[in-house]
Amino acid sequence: MSVGAAKWPDWKRTLTRNLGLDNPLSHLPYAKGAPFNSYSTQHNPTCLPDTRVDLLKEIYNWADGQDERCIFWLNGLAGTGKSTIARTVARRYFEQDRLAASFFFSRGGGDVSYASKFVASIAVQLAFNIPSLYQHICDAITERSNISSQSLRDQWHHLVLRPLSKHDSNGCPSSYVLVVDALDECDDDNNIQIIVQLLAEARSLETVLLRVFLTSRPEIPIRSGFHKVPDAEHLDFVLHNISPSIVDHDISLYLEYNLRAIGQERCLDAGWPGREIVTRLVLSASGLFIWAATACRFIHEGKRFAVKRLDTILHSSSNVVTAPEKHLNEIYVTVLKHSIYPNFTDDERNDQYKMLKHTLGSVVVLFAPLSIGSLSRLLRVPKQDVDQTLEDLSAILNIPEDQSRPLRLHHPSFRDFLLDKERCSDPNFWVDEKQAHRTLADSCVRLMLTSLKQGVCGIYAPGALVADIERSQVDQYLPAAVQYACLYWIQHLQKSDIQLCDYDQVHQFLNVHFLHWLEALGWIQKVSEGIHAIASLESIALASDCPNLYAFIHDMKRFALYSRSAIEQAPLQVYYSALVFAPAMSIVKRQFEGQVRRIKRLPAVEKEWNATLQTLEGHTDSVFAVAFSPDSKLLASASYDKTIRLWDAGSGAPLQTLEGHTDTVSAVAFSPDGKLLASASIDKTIRLWNAGSGAPLQPLEGHTDLVSAVAFSPHSKLLASASYDMTIRLWDAGSGASLQILEEHTDLVSAVAFSPDGKLLASSSFDKTIRLWDAGSGAPL
Repeated sequence: MSVGAAKWPDWKRTLTRNLGLDNPLSHLPYAKGAPFNSYSTQHNPTCLPDTRVDLLKEIYNWADGQDERCIFWLNGLAGTGKSTIARTVARRYFEQDRLAASFFFSRGGGDVSYASKFVASIAVQLAFNIPSLYQHICDAITERSNISSQSLRDQWHHLVLRPLSKHDSNGCPSSYVLVVDALDECDDDNNIQIIVQLLAEARSLETVLLRVFLTSRPEIPIRSGFHKVPDAEHLDFVLHNISPSIVDHDISLYLEYNLRAIGQERCLDAGWPGREIVTRLVLSASGLFIWAATACRFIHEGKRFAVKRLDTILHSSSNVVTAPEKHLNEIYVTVLKHSIYPNFTDDERNDQYKMLKHTLGSVVVLFAPLSIGSLSRLLRVPKQDVDQTLEDLSAILNIPEDQSRPLRLHHPSFRDFLLDKERCSDPNFWVDEKQAHRTLADSCVRLMLTSLKQGVCGIYAPGALVADIERSQVDQYLPAAVQYACLYWIQHLQKSDIQLCDYDQVHQFLNVHFLHWLEALGWIQKVSEGIHAIASLESIALASDCPNLYAFIHDMKRFALYSRSAIEQAPLQVYYSALVFAPAMSIVKRQFEGQVRRIKRLPAVEKEWNATLQTLEGHTDSVFAVAFSPDSKLLASASYDKTIRLWDAGSGAPLQTLEGHTDTVSAVAFSPDGKLLASASIDKTIRLWNAGSGAPLQPLEGHTDLVSAVAFSPHSKLLASASYDMTIRLWDAGSGASLQILEEHTDLVSAVAFSPDGKLLASSSFDKTIRLWDAGSGAPL
């Protein structure tokens, strides 16, 4: 290790002491549970000595060598040990001061199940782990104070790639490893593909060699992401294709190690349980480390009944080779059955089954994890009842000693098992997913009914800004269970397939608490998410044939869109400017106008909502053109400020700013398949962008004057551009290659369009003509 590297821990201590509210890093939305060594996952294991030897050697050789492939993708089926390997790799390079950062995704894990905090969390870790980057990252945050609200691509380039490109090794290692685990558990398939493509950009770095170790199941979104990454940039390893004898050997070592520890703790015979028993257990594991881990936890949890529990596993497991999933099902059923005390009466046993399904059903369908206390509050069940129901399930649940911390599943395969009626064949344990969501939706609404009010955070000044209020005050008045209810009640309704009706519980809640709910969303900075939720609720109401409720929800959406910006900045404005300036006939205004206070003379307002849903602001010069994506979810705008902006069409929230043109952007167009965005500019170029990630693909150069218009063919394979150089050019949209130049106009060409069948191309010009062309050959017609 170099002298510079030896000093790094001191750097980290210094930075930690100095990280206060004034530090730019404190403004990034950091996921505390993301790093491999986070407090919440500190008990998760790494590989035992002499296990995974050949695989780890291959990973380390790749990470330490000069292989041009910057990504090592370890993919495998559920339960095959991917996360344990990822923690082992992260631990090795952390101890060598060569771990750039790590992010361990977990579905239903709150912050670590969403892509929104991925880049920011990586950036914060980079600042601490690579001292030379600290100031560069702080400067990047200061330069763009709203960077965390921009696209993943913008965040990645601004907070990660650009600082890394300025890295000065100064005697310290210039090769680092970034570990990303369980990417398949990220919340959104589109974000998964974007992250894969962004990670591949590590190869472009010249000042540092960044190795990306990535694990996941071989799911379609990830495979699709890699289809867009050249083979020369990633090395793929299929974990479940390793020789069964090697896997069984490693599982055997794992079982021997853990059972030996249990035997010593319980003062059992030195040879317990013996080679024959371990061999039988290995057979039952069927290559799944998660089976072995669950079995060991179950036995250990039995304390003085450890031997009896081992016998239970042996007798409940098949002694023949079957699909690995079947063995996993068996051990999960075994653990669940042992949580039901045999001495209960039939009535008591039935009550226990109901409580177990109610609690576990909620745990496995939560959109973000909750502590036992928060879960009991949400479900309106005494905390001691939840404690007692779950106390014998530590083999499948991570129940933290600090009960303020969230409850988590040890492995996502348990969720898959519990919600699958064929796999979980015992009706006492199977959870009806829709019913579980229905229960949680009802629980969320009931909790909000008793918790929400005007001035819910103890703040009553109409102009109070979110930026001026300590987050601790918000969390004090809006505890985790209430925040969860505000964020996810509509998602649970949607997943439950429930039918709404006029004046039902939902209608009554909204009639009283709609403004209170918007205020709460403002304090927790989730107004845009609330607008999307309202749109989802509107769809449910439309399908449920409840005209009065539908009309109210539709007006709610107009109200929220109209006042989003004000509520995001000063949540109490929902009762003031938002209500005051709403149209006179707004259903929301008429319902809540009695809450308008302190305003003696109300201004004149429109009678009805006009056609304007909201005004999108952000460009710094005139806007020249706009275009919607084919799925209507995105809006692109082109401006004289030389940028293209992408907006969430549902909420109006700004998503990202695309920069690259050196002059006014004159036109934008999405490809019909929604994958590409083309922009034209006075700088005489056309630029292609990945519509999902905003990543620039390539500039198309050839025109000798400004480009006035662009259009994609219906099959998205061709791009046509019109220019003031009096020509139309046809381009291959996939490769960017110039195909043909169409020259017949005698003055500036102003517009182009393909026919719906893709056979014809039309162009218009200042020469007072429209020309038709054969789109295939380019021949004038």
